[in-house]
Amino acid sequence: MTAPKGERGRTGVALLGSTGSIGRQTIDVLASGEAGDYEVVALAAGRDADSLSEQAQLLHPQVVSLADPEAARRLQLPVGAARDDAPDALTQMATRDDVDLVIIATGGVVSLRPVLAALQAGKVVATANKETLVSAGHLVMPLAQARADEVAAADPSDPMGSPLAWLRPIDSEHSAIWQCLVGEDLVDVSRLILTASGGPFREWSTERMAEARPKDALKHPNWTMGAKITIDSATLMNKGLEVIEAHWLYDVPYEQVDVIVHPQSLVHSFVEFVDGSLKAQLGLPDMRIPIQYSVTYPQRRAGPAPRLDLTEHSQMTFQAPDLERFPAISIARAAGAAGPGATAALIAADDIAVERFLAGELSYPGMARLVAAAIDRFSVDHAPALEELEAIDAEVRGWARALPEGSLV
Repeated sequence: MTAPKGERGRTGVALLGSTGSIGRQTIDVLASGEAGDYEVVALAAGRDADSLSEQAQLLHPQVVSLADPEAARRLQLPVGAARDDAPDALTQMATRDDVDLVIIATGGVVSLRPVLAALQAGKVVATANKETLVSAGHLVMPLAQARADEVAAADPSDPMGSPLAWLRPIDSEHSAIWQCLVGEDLVDVSRLILTASGGPFREWSTERMAEARPKDALKHPNWTMGAKITIDSATLMNKGLEVIEAHWLYDVPYEQVDVIVHPQSLVHSFVEFVDGSLKAQLGLPDMRIPIQYSVTYPQRRAGPAPRLDLTEHSQMTFQAPDLERFPAISIARAAGAAGPGATAALIAADDIAVERFLAGELSYPGMARLVAAAIDRFSVDHAPALEELEAIDAEVRGWARALPEGSLV
């Protein structure tokens, strides 16, 4: 068994979050003609009706969904029109009989139910959504492991006998680690090392960072991404979230996951083995590389991303992150160590903190303070079930939106 294919000999794809940065680049990969024989049968977006309409005209999916009801009514939808209850619509898309691969390019916990339902239905999931694993890794990974165990019991050599074949990371850092681990045994791994560009404020003083504005934080030095992940990159919260993801994806203790700043963004992560050797995955900062690997695994195909010419990059540097100037890494790591009852509050509060910063309602340092306060207030000392996770998420979001920054210490 390799990549799943539908009855028509083509892999049916549901792309959730098609109009965002990852969604658009995914379509670029699928349309390149080199990624393989894929058919996009379902497209879902949030509010960008015009872009979704253009994508539907290009790809001719069987069904589309738009979360914004007013925009959905204005849009001429093909068969299977959008419904107002977006989470239910996304779950229906992810579990369609003609869908084999579900690509999660959405933000927020709206993707959690579709991910769980897709894995339960035996679909492969490729995800760029951090919220899924940060808030609910304890629910998601057992399902991926169960799918893998079924395959491995029949054929231990089948590449689909790995949980990472069923829940495929699209993040450049986690794709890098995944690629470095192919053919390796996790018992031989001593450390996972996530690289960070350092963001636009890598060399800023604490005092200057306190005055940073959204326009400053949105100027990422290397990557072109959506606003949420770009702001998380400016605070380095994205690295803290990736530490939690690494814990779940690779089943390693938090103390075996490190972060290192690599301003050039050419090495996308390292794996250190018990014999002291390091493996690294390199490439230009182009998300189409990890997207394509998640789509075509276990094969590699020619794709649209440009090639890295090492002769044009004479220097690669590495340094430890400054945890005093960037406290988000430590906040996230502590929440991960506390368990899913803390990380559910973390991910919801971070979403609102970024939203408020972009709206000019919260200062740059106020984002980390808001997240830390939410974790202190809303953490529970057990692993929440799905319904409780969703309730925590809603409660944290409401509280975080209303809390005056002046009350944050």
